[in-house]
Amino acid sequence: MLGIGGPWQSPAMAQSGQLSLFRDAEIEDTIRLYSTPLFEAAGINYDNIEIHLVNDRVLNAFVANGRHMFLFSGLLMESEDPNMVIGVIAHETGHLAGGHLARVRGAYENASAMVLLSTILGVAVGILGGGEAGAAIIAVGSHQGVRNLTSYTRAQESAADQAGLRYLESTGQSASGLRDLMEKLSESELLLSSSSEIPYFLTHPLSSDRVVTIDAHLANSNYADRPSPPDLVDRQKRMVAKLFGFLELPRTTYFRYPDVNESIYSRYAWAIAKYQERLMDEALELIDGLITEESDNPYFQELKGQMLYETGSIAESIAPYRVSVRLAPDQPLLRISLARALLQLDDTQGWEEAVEHLEQARLYEGDDPSVWYLLGDAYGRLGLLPQSHVARAEYHFLRAEMSKASDFATRAIQDLDYGTPDWFKADDIITAAEQAQGG
Repeated sequence: MLGIGGPWQSPAMAQSGQLSLFRDAEIEDTIRLYSTPLFEAAGINYDNIEIHLVNDRVLNAFVANGRHMFLFSGLLMESEDPNMVIGVIAHETGHLAGGHLARVRGAYENASAMVLLSTILGVAVGILGGGEAGAAIIAVGSHQGVRNLTSYTRAQESAADQAGLRYLESTGQSASGLRDLMEKLSESELLLSSSSEIPYFLTHPLSSDRVVTIDAHLANSNYADRPSPPDLVDRQKRMVAKLFGFLELPRTTYFRYPDVNESIYSRYAWAIAKYQERLMDEALELIDGLITEESDNPYFQELKGQMLYETGSIAESIAPYRVSVRLAPDQPLLRISLARALLQLDDTQGWEEAVEHLEQARLYEGDDPSVWYLLGDAYGRLGLLPQSHVARAEYHFLRAEMSKASDFATRAIQDLDYGTPDWFKADDIITAAEQAQGG
């Protein structure tokens, strides 16, 4: 694992040996918007990189296993301007493009990304907002093992800095945000060096030295003073408001946004905070106001659907969820949320619709066990047991539960026509499960 600065572990994370990850369609879309130009500049296919969001107020990011980038909520929430986050992504892209990470190989190399990552660190994965929507994989890791694998070198960090600066320049973006972050880290280093809470083995170049390097770049850059585009600034502010609403206590959110009527960002944060307090009349009034203001915003519709779903109004949640999918049909997480709600109702047509959404979602989220779990449930409700067994086999395989995966795949293959896509999938799972178990 290679990160923007050390240590990337908070005291709580160091004690538990576990990362807490979250998913959110809107935030992931924002990060995708930030990352794509940098990946293109580095010659990296975005589809080959998985970006994960970490629920931790540490101001940091890191990459692992050559294709996984982790961004901490602390970094996202402290960055009012997108330029800081983009600068960090540029640095981490430098690590990915430079091949600075040895590939981790384990018994479940062919299983899901999360299972693979669990061989090097503990991971808990959930959907932003928690509740029943937060179906998760839990894998407890060893703090000492994580520390042993956190092998930084000054040369690699310096190379990533230089590469990141090149990517920023080639995409017409300023490195001032990255410089601001390094100044923040430089201040933290003075505190961490004498802290007994966090063992700090400083193998990065000192952040103060990195500021000097970035200053030299800025002095010769054509884009040193270029401001972030207004649409990206708007995206950043919405992301910060959403993160405060979901990840902080409501009173912290109200303190951060003291005037609910000041901006759309304030109303967004307050709507979520009121929902967290289960003050549903106020929460729904706020989100309905936001929907009236931006009728074409899929994420406001998604939030209303989530509010209703997680407070037991399942049937009422369907309409806003459907609108969110109509407005953003390429967002698989929105389809998954709608499918989950449809499966809670006793409605055959709803179950058939859920299958359609889940089949679309798995094209993008094929490594997400929850997709296969829901698909297995949907096919089972419709009486399509062979297809249900294939989906459940995939679900258990992605969780590295090889015996269960093989059992469901074997049951499926007995009732499937030879040579069909589902037959081949079941056969592949049986073979891979046997290999993983040493068969």
